[in-house]
Amino acid sequence: MFRLPPLRAVIALAFLATPLAAEELATPADDPILVVSGEITNTNGDGTATFDYSMLEGMDTVTFTTKTIWTDGEQTFTGVQLSDLMALVGATGDEIKATAINDYAVNIPREDWVDGGPIVAFLNDGEKMPVRNKGPLWIVYPFDQKPEYQTEQIYSRAIWQLDRIIVLD
Repeated sequence: MFRLPPLRAVIALAFLATPLAAEELATPADDPILVVSGEITNTNGDGTATFDYSMLEGMDTVTFTTKTIWTDGEQTFTGVQLSDLMALVGATGDEIKATAINDYAVNIPREDWVDGGPIVAFLNDGEKMPVRNKGPLWIVYPFDQKPEYQTEQIYSRAIWQLDRIIVLD
């Protein structure tokens, strides 16, 4: 004998089968320092997610100390995990194209968007990073914590003066 499922089960199934609506992010109050576009579902205008300094600073942050091949000695970096930023914008692609102010660009695969992975750093040794000193944003990996991050390929992904990200299919 065929029985109809309970109404609650039908409603729950319908809800789960419905795609979640895109989220509207807050609008920057100050000059933007980062624009994320491409394959994203959460925006704050014209299909992009634009962030000012205080928006990034207001997110959950990570701080770690590491050496880099571009600086002397250990440096302490604070920023937003790349994985958290990609989750916030609803990134659906398989990689990102990260581009600097001078149009230098690198691709970073989804495999790198992990907890304990790279951050979009906005502080170096507790100070904002000026453009002259690789700022205002720098994608930094915790090089000293994971030997697999000490390769030429990973070093090439540590882009400074970051100002835009495109999420690619």
